Amino acid sequence: MAKLGKRARSAREAFEGKSNLSIEEAVKLVKDNAKAKFDETIEIAVNLGVDPRHADQMVRGVIGLPNGTGKTVRVAVFARGAKAEEAEAAGADIVGAEDLMEIVQGGKIDFDRCIATPDMMPVVGRLGKVLGPRNLMPNPKVGTVTMDVAQAVKDAKGGQVQFKAEKAGVVHAGVGKASFGQEQLVENVRAFINAVAKAKPAGAKGSYMKRISLTSTMGPGVTIAVADAATE
Repeated sequence: MAKLGKRARSAREAFEGKSNLSIEEAVKLVKDNAKAKFDETIEIAVNLGVDPRHADQMVRGVIGLPNGTGKTVRVAVFARGAKAEEAEAAGADIVGAEDLMEIVQGGKIDFDRCIATPDMMPVVGRLGKVLGPRNLMPNPKVGTVTMDVAQAVKDAKGGQVQFKAEKAGVVHAGVGKASFGQEQLVENVRAFINAVAKAKPAGAKGSYMKRISLTSTMGPGVTIAVADAATE
């Protein structure tokens, strides 16, 4: 077994015996121990009592974090004509139609968010097997299939986060950077948890939120008390 470095040992000691903390306590602990040489991402994972294989138990949504994510988001837009020009003017990194489809089919996916106008969905639909597993498929439910491509691009670049339950019923996201202020991170974490709470599907039975964990890119994780997490 590899020997733990000084930083890793210190972090483990700081986290030892701590669990089910308040959001404020968890953020402070994770932030204070995010001591890598780069600006670590603060990440949240919520284990849900759902089975996403059933349509009435799928959890998906979108939330504009009040303080952004601190991440540079590359946005691709499938559009033609005036809508393509609008997307470019709004700051989209990649804009195209069939030409963009061919690039993606070739295996080059150099973007973090994909937006499309409704008329482009027959083209984008051919990319389901490529974009779907990466959670990049445009979807009207989260505002990425829209005629208002300019606003969608601005939202994506302004700190909007999409979430979708994985097979094991877990949703996760980056909710800021270790360099953020304590209160900024607390606000972002609370906003994300509230968004997941509001996205509770009709088919969910029993306990919905089972476990909430917070960690940094290189640090240990700690659990947040579920009972006190969602405030709305």
